[in-house]
Amino acid sequence: MESLDINSLISDLALILVLGAIATVVFKMLKQPVVLGYIVAGFLASPHFSLLPSVAVESNIEFWAQIGIIVLLFSLGLEFSFKKLIDVGGSAILTALIIVLGMMSLGFVVGKYLGYGLVNSIFLGGMISMSSTTIILKALTDLNMRHRRFVPMTFAVLIVEDLFAVVMMVILSSIALNNSVKGHEMVGSILKLSFFLIMWFTVGIFMIPTLFKRFKRYISDEQMLIISMGLCFAMVLFSINSGFSAALGAFVMGSILAGTIEAERIERLISPVKDLFGAVFFISVGMMVNPTVMTRHWSVIALLATVVIVGMIVFGTFGMLATGQPLKLAMESGFSLTQIGEFSFIIATLGTSLGVLDKSIYPIIVAVSVITTFTTPFFIKQAVPCYNVLYKIFPKSWTRLLNGYSREANESEGSETRVLWKTIVSRYLIRLLIYSVVIIALIVVCRTYLMPPMRDWLGDGSWARLACVAVSLTIVGPFIAAIIMPTVKRSEQHRLVEASGSVSFVPFVVMTIISLVLSSVYVALLLQAVYHSAAAVIFAVLLTLTALLVVGLLPTPLRKRMTNIERRFISNINERENRRTGRENNLVSDLHLAYMTVGHDCPFVGDRLRNLNLRTRHGVNLVNIQRAGKVYPVPSGDMRIFPGDVLGVIGTEEQIQAMLPLVEAEFNRAEVSHPDVKFVHFAIGKGSPLVGVSLENTRLREDYGALLVAVQRNEDEYLSPTLDLVFQPGDILWIVGEPKQLASLK
Repeated sequence: MESLDINSLISDLALILVLGAIATVVFKMLKQPVVLGYIVAGFLASPHFSLLPSVAVESNIEFWAQIGIIVLLFSLGLEFSFKKLIDVGGSAILTALIIVLGMMSLGFVVGKYLGYGLVNSIFLGGMISMSSTTIILKALTDLNMRHRRFVPMTFAVLIVEDLFAVVMMVILSSIALNNSVKGHEMVGSILKLSFFLIMWFTVGIFMIPTLFKRFKRYISDEQMLIISMGLCFAMVLFSINSGFSAALGAFVMGSILAGTIEAERIERLISPVKDLFGAVFFISVGMMVNPTVMTRHWSVIALLATVVIVGMIVFGTFGMLATGQPLKLAMESGFSLTQIGEFSFIIATLGTSLGVLDKSIYPIIVAVSVITTFTTPFFIKQAVPCYNVLYKIFPKSWTRLLNGYSREANESEGSETRVLWKTIVSRYLIRLLIYSVVIIALIVVCRTYLMPPMRDWLGDGSWARLACVAVSLTIVGPFIAAIIMPTVKRSEQHRLVEASGSVSFVPFVVMTIISLVLSSVYVALLLQAVYHSAAAVIFAVLLTLTALLVVGLLPTPLRKRMTNIERRFISNINERENRRTGRENNLVSDLHLAYMTVGHDCPFVGDRLRNLNLRTRHGVNLVNIQRAGKVYPVPSGDMRIFPGDVLGVIGTEEQIQAMLPLVEAEFNRAEVSHPDVKFVHFAIGKGSPLVGVSLENTRLREDYGALLVAVQRNEDEYLSPTLDLVFQPGDILWIVGEPKQLASLK
């Protein structure tokens, strides 16, 4: 076994971190994304730059970079959550799909035009199909545009793109390993991925939030960090053993934890870890920059940068228009997506590690990312002027058509009956999908690990086979019964009758038939391990029909038990939202206990509780305040409310919903930068206009933005500034203010 050279490991890590620190400070001063600073630091530490010491062993950095990818994907998963995916709706999914498919196709065509092979062209399409959430967030923050109407929709598209990127990495890995594109293998990879994703999320969402709630009092910040990172790496290991990438496992575990009430706490705890290893990853990207290759391929870089900018504008705008957004909002979104970033580097790293990516593509993609990062603010600002030009050029009939389509798409909410049916069918399909995956997984376990040992032990007789089937059905049976159980509540049936005057039972019959057919198929798959196919099918149909009768005769406590299991699963999915709204925390009658976080723009900030009159004005009662890890039960009237406080509020569902926008008010604003304020002192000369003037009449604060802290008179005498203080020659003023204004005052 090769020994680890600890000296080179430490020296390499020290070199890249020092260079990274210097480069990021410089880029921060230049008001540029720090990601670019990391890339520059990586180039300075690489063998391609000879004026500074280079990294001694590049494999050291590759090791840390792989951990960086895992932590980055884990943190992205924490910000993702499938609850967010459901909230953003089909419009964001369709828009992201149009962008990704359009850009992948465009990248593939450009790759073939440039002479790249099949696999390289596909990887190139994947690398230019993903916009950078980090860069867009930074650009919108610097431009003070995060409050604009198009921003939430753009971020929704980026959320979906993150999911597509993870799926894409699985597909690209399959393509790279086979060095070809085979339809049945791609479909097999997608089905396998879907199976494992649903299984992981089902088990994870059912177990992890429940365990967190049960052992919450024993989990400190230190233990939570260890637990979350342990779960992350455990899922990474499981993902690798299942034939998927480490990045997928990290993203999945992050997404599972994103639905728990501990998500914000975990994000805060892993933030330093993410910053450290993320920096190492981006520095490793910079080490791949080869000026010789970039100079040789400058035309390719220019072409790809143009393709990214134009393609993202066209497909982003078209995607937004297709989902019913107005032309102006669609163009603002499309113009903000004109760059590539972290996922491009991750996909490039994947192709390089698999040995299928041309070595010249990596530095080309890095150069394209740098160029498009610098141009992003410019194109965001040009969206509205370009819209104004198009508005003048477009025929009025086209504009009316687009606006009419947008209005119709946004206003068509559907009747109450349609909305209710949509809810019922969606719940039915989700239940069917989740239970099907669990059943298939259990069937595989029974056929692989349970039945063979039992048959070896009991023999191959009819009674042995019957015992194998009985034990297996005992394990799988409850989930098959759950599929057969009706999904429509009696209250929903009454609402359907009230909304439409009558209710058709045809959809219920169709859903029941689908459930019975699927249940028969699953039972047949289980029985095929011990019986012939024909006998297995016959027995499966008989057993399923019997199960239908048994389910109808199930005692009420058992039905409630099965319903409670489902309710716990749904509650765990919506845990953060339920805690915020109090929906699942019912006290008495219609009163709920909700926990809402105070935003910076909450109108209550800074006020004493006695002056708020929350019970009189809003009908709610404040039971506790959580601040900096400490809980203040039944706070006194003298206590003030500050941003970041978590308020425990009791009220009806309507009262809580009315309170949430007020308490959580948080306008997206530019990143707060520290003003350039200095503490200076200077003496008053004999000819100064301040001589003989009182502080009240100087207008230091109004005209110069200056705050007088103290006046030094004689050598050791310091006077507190009062309004009637009269200045004398030789007084030394100690003043705080902005340097330029202080210079004019001096």
